[in-house]
Amino acid sequence: MSIGLLGTKIGMTQVFDSNGTCIPVTVLRVGPCVITQIKTVQSDGYDAIQIGYSQVANHLLSKARLGHLNKSQAPALKYLQEYRVDSTDQLKIGEVLTTNQLKIGDKVNIQGKSIGKGFSGYQKRHHFSRGPMSHGSKNHRQPGSIGAGTSPGRVFPGKKMAGRLGGKQTTIKNLQIIDINMEQHFILLKGSIPGKPGSILNIQMP
Repeated sequence: MSIGLLGTKIGMTQVFDSNGTCIPVTVLRVGPCVITQIKTVQSDGYDAIQIGYSQVANHLLSKARLGHLNKSQAPALKYLQEYRVDSTDQLKIGEVLTTNQLKIGDKVNIQGKSIGKGFSGYQKRHHFSRGPMSHGSKNHRQPGSIGAGTSPGRVFPGKKMAGRLGGKQTTIKNLQIIDINMEQHFILLKGSIPGKPGSILNIQMP
């Protein structure tokens, strides 16, 4: 797995290319991320790095977290993420990773928590078709049959039913980078990504 970055979703807008085509894009603030730990086969059994993102005041973190960060002389970072790498030879603790790792035209995978929509019914959650809307019908938005009666006499696990919708870890693959602002650490991705504005995202090179 290649080194990833952490970022924040800013929101959506649109840009126009050289041909005048309107492209919907999502704006992300990516990094800067600090390498806070390097794991090797000799010390931990595998090669990986840990990066930190979003500096906060010291009193907002636990003493255990601050002690861990002090080992690498890193500031108080709110979010930590580990990535497995093929080799750690070219990496060092305290190195800052920014949008310089990305290029316009590259495709990335974005992982984040989707927007929670609360308890939702069958039509909204699973796109079931509704029943007749005529006066005599009593099955407008009901589930219909959910299984046989006497045999097996129960509802099988995994049955599509009403329940909580959203609020889950979601990955969108192969989103193209449209533009990069290295001074302000902004990138523009074609299309939409999971989460609300302000949510934390995991950006990975496929």
